[in-house]
Amino acid sequence: GIEYSPYPKRKGFKDFDLIDLPFPLRKVSVSPLGVLKRKDEGFYIERGVYSYPSVGDPVIIPSQEQLRSIVEDRNSNAKVKIGNAPLAANAEVFVDPDKLFGRHIAVLGNTGSGKSCSVAGLIRWSVEAAKENSAEKQKNCNARFIILDPNGEYTNTFDDVAKVRKFKVSLGNEEGVNQLRVPAWMWNSYEWSSITRASAGAQKPLLRQALRAMRNGVKELDEAVNLEIKRFLGTLLISIKTEISNGSPWGSFPRPKNFTEKIKAWQTSIQNYIGRITSGTEKTKLEELSALLEQKISARGGQYPTYEFTTIETTEMQNKLSDTFKVFGGTASDLMSKSEDAPIKFEPQDFINYLDALANETGAAQFTDYFLMRIRTIFADTRMSSIIGSTDNITLAQWLDEYVGADKAKNGEITIIDLSIVPPDILHIIVSVISRIIFEALQRYRRKNNQILPTVLVMEEAHNFVSRYNPDNDDLSPARLCSQTFERIAKEGRKFGLGLMISSQRPSELSPTVLSQCNTFLLHRLVNDRDQELVKKFVPDNLGSILNELPVLPTRKAILLGWAAPIPILVDMNELKKEHQPDSKDPDFWDVWTGREQRTISWKDIVD
Repeated sequence: GIEYSPYPKRKGFKDFDLIDLPFPLRKVSVSPLGVLKRKDEGFYIERGVYSYPSVGDPVIIPSQEQLRSIVEDRNSNAKVKIGNAPLAANAEVFVDPDKLFGRHIAVLGNTGSGKSCSVAGLIRWSVEAAKENSAEKQKNCNARFIILDPNGEYTNTFDDVAKVRKFKVSLGNEEGVNQLRVPAWMWNSYEWSSITRASAGAQKPLLRQALRAMRNGVKELDEAVNLEIKRFLGTLLISIKTEISNGSPWGSFPRPKNFTEKIKAWQTSIQNYIGRITSGTEKTKLEELSALLEQKISARGGQYPTYEFTTIETTEMQNKLSDTFKVFGGTASDLMSKSEDAPIKFEPQDFINYLDALANETGAAQFTDYFLMRIRTIFADTRMSSIIGSTDNITLAQWLDEYVGADKAKNGEITIIDLSIVPPDILHIIVSVISRIIFEALQRYRRKNNQILPTVLVMEEAHNFVSRYNPDNDDLSPARLCSQTFERIAKEGRKFGLGLMISSQRPSELSPTVLSQCNTFLLHRLVNDRDQELVKKFVPDNLGSILNELPVLPTRKAILLGWAAPIPILVDMNELKKEHQPDSKDPDFWDVWTGREQRTISWKDIVD
């Protein structure tokens, strides 16, 4: 800027009849970001400053070539063009998808600032660039974008550029759209506790026990007793095998009674189980096992007992345990029983019936009446049962194939999950389960194949699903559980190839953990002062006054900064054709009011 001096500047000149004319002071405010270096015949920008300018240093206006070099990141795999830089000779702005999606990106801006178009554009331009650079030159790519769309804006946005798998709550025979299904058997115990609002005292333990029984194939309470005995016998079998392999069960010093006391405890538990079984081969085998253990205990009685066991005796007990274990249906795989969180299919009605019987059996029915009523209400509501019920025979492998994508993305590169009419009661749980299952599947993919499967999870209207919460409050609400799932993805997703793109108009309401893990920001117009202040705290650069432009940025213009940009850049985003834009345009009040656009109404269709 230019600052004009007051007149006269030097009063002493009056003594010599001299006039001191005012002169302008030229001042520049500098935020050093990097150094422009020469490479081959061009230039490239390197982040960081070695020496700082001082007063009196010359200010050099960069050439067109230098301006473009500042905007273009030549040291990266920048293949995706997202727009032009009007302040840098209108140079084209390319980004590196590894940097853009690998370390998470936040697209922030008020309604109508072009935020949704930028999200759609980043996906479209990335897929187009990948197809153009495909190694097989077959115009296809192995990309995976999963869009969680709470407003139903993206349904027809990508039909011309990629194969798209669409899922929504079906309202009829909509062509090319599949019924959204997130079966309740995919939920873990935390998600069940959250949606049912189970109390920690009586309800959560019963819920976990019932889930564990369902995962292990139990349908009736009588079967549960057998399952419980089978698991107990499996534990004993593991214990005695460990003791024998260590060579230690036969009177180890200094407490030779250890093993005998352990057998006494086993005997007491087995006697209890015998009383819970009515008759049959299982009861006979348990009684034989009990008699053998009793014989070994009696042999250590008397006034001067010896507690040592021979190898023959311990092997005999192991064989009897193994035989009894097999009678109860035990196999080698059953030695590790399935946890309550394993995504193994079961019928919701079997679960409800079992939980009811279990509550009566344990005398906790008085504490579970309303709890069971809530569960029954969830599955009786047709709006919810179409999503969380198990009316079809979909397996977890089929679900991942449909929602995450098949091998080499043969069934499409983009998944759109329309959440617009998912009932509010289960909306947060649905988003939480989808995100968690995708994350855990990619974790296991890396463990199995020793490589990652790059996938991008896109969350629109993120402030509704990744909201800040009070960590001191122990209440595990569905909204909080959903936020915690995304926090885990934000912190660990990069290691397993899961990139996060969140879009929000209220960054001040977002989880600070998720926002702080985003390494790239695309900032559209932000008017709210709280949102502006928050963004300034989280951005990774010393930006000076560049963020002062946020309240006045026109539509389609945005500031790109962070890991994917060499320096903060004002970008004029590529223009999307009208048919490629998300369905989020401003309402045409005036045209409808004046009859230029017609609207017909049949409320009966809406009611139906």
